Amino acid sequence: MIHAILIDDEPKCIETLSILIRMHCPEIVVDATCNSGEQGIQAIQKHNPDVVFLDIEMPRMNGFDMLEKFDKVNFHVVFTTAYNQFAIKAFKYSALNYLLKPIDPDDLKATVARIKELKDVPFKEQFDILMQNIRSQNRPHRIALSTGDGMIFVNTKDVMYCQSESNYTHVRLSTGEKYLLAKSLKEFEDSLPQESFFRIHNSYLVNLNEIKRFVRGDGGYVVMNDDTQITIARARREEFFSLFDKF
Repeated sequence: MIHAILIDDEPKCIETLSILIRMHCPEIVVDATCNSGEQGIQAIQKHNPDVVFLDIEMPRMNGFDMLEKFDKVNFHVVFTTAYNQFAIKAFKYSALNYLLKPIDPDDLKATVARIKELKDVPFKEQFDILMQNIRSQNRPHRIALSTGDGMIFVNTKDVMYCQSESNYTHVRLSTGEKYLLAKSLKEFEDSLPQESFFRIHNSYLVNLNEIKRFVRGDGGYVVMNDDTQITIARARREEFFSLFDKF
């Protein structure tokens, strides 16, 4: 069984989530419900839960402030939120679990399944990435990449390019590592900072700072710092050249 605590300043939201858990996630036992961050801290210290469903927007102490009160977070956190699109992007960068209100039962079940799979992933580093990216005004400096055996944390500037393969994406780092991830290229395009990354082709998203040169032959292509040659799609050439000052 998975022991849980629900924290939300709106009693109706706690009631709704409790019902959804009983109906769709019988493996979860709710040990306590709390209406404030202060109550949540006490309940966590008392029950030592496996997972905490945590509302972000609460008076006096919001969900982020509450978590920062802990020296060590040895439980999973699922953020429940009606936050704007920017905050949702920040969650994606850090690969943290979140549920949008009103909570969809299928999203709840999928989130619980992820918790079971990633029980050993260090929450603290993911949370640090989340807070850094929220404070950086939509310019993420680090991103979490979910791999088959866990998760790696990389600086976005170290991502050289991303190459699509059906619903998977190869991510090549400037340090030489290459990872195959179960995410579409569009998801990476939406997550990585637009001022540094450009969809140069249907199959490629490149870091503009990792381009070594442009070659006009064969319709035009770029050479990356690892000498990979990537064709520029004809429909994207004009926009691509507009990104650079010409001398």
